[in-house]
Amino acid sequence: MTRVLHPRVPARRGAARAATWWGKAWVRAVEEAAYADADLRSARALARAGHVGQIATEPGRFVASVEDARGLWTVDGTMPLLDDAGISALVETVAAEAGRVAALLAGELPHDLVEQAEDAGAELLPAGPELGGACGCDHWADPCVHALAVLYQLAWLVDADPLLLFALRGLPRDELLGRLHARQVAPAGDDRDLDLAVEAALYAARILDEDEPVSEAPPAPSS
Repeated sequence: MTRVLHPRVPARRGAARAATWWGKAWVRAVEEAAYADADLRSARALARAGHVGQIATEPGRFVASVEDARGLWTVDGTMPLLDDAGISALVETVAAEAGRVAALLAGELPHDLVEQAEDAGAELLPAGPELGGACGCDHWADPCVHALAVLYQLAWLVDADPLLLFALRGLPRDELLGRLHARQVAPAGDDRDLDLAVEAALYAARILDEDEPVSEAPPAPSS
C-alpha cells in the first residue's frame, strides 16, 4: 500500500481558505460533512493554529494527530475508492489529451478533466457524505472537530497537489504514470507527446523517491 507522509503545515494567519477551484470544492464538501457551524469554526481555528500533525495519506485513507486543550487525538479518516472501472475511466480521461499530464504534474487540475471523468463514472472530487473520520474523542458527531481540522488541512495539500485527489481515490501518482506509459497508443504526434511527458515524470519520480524517503507513521505534533 502506498503511504505518503506530508510535511506538517505551519500556523497560518487569516482565513487561510483554499486558493484553487478544486481546493474550494473540497472545502465545500468538508462543510457539507459537518453537523454544526460551531464545529467548523473550532476546526478552522485548530487547522490555522498549526495543531494538526503531519498527515499520512494512502488510497482511501488519511491519518493525523490533532492537539487541543484537552489532549492529543488521532484521526483515522476515510474516502471511498474508485472501483476498477472507475480507475480505468480516470486513466483514459487523463490520456485523452496530452496536455493533461503536464498540467497535473505542474499542480493544475483541468476543469474539463474532472467533468469528463465524472461523465465516465469516475468521481474525483468528494461529496460531504463521503468524508468521515474516526477519533478517540467523546464528540457525538462524525466527523468530529478534530477530523474536520484534518480535512481542512487536506484542502491545503490538495490545493498544492491535485494528484493527491487521485491517490485518495485509489490511483497514486506512480500508478497513474505507469498505466499511462503502458497504454497501447497509435504513432500520432499527440500520443508521442504523452509518452515523452510520462517518461519525464517517471524519471523525476525516481529521483524524488531516492532523495525523500517516506516515513511509515505520522508523529504526534509537539506542544
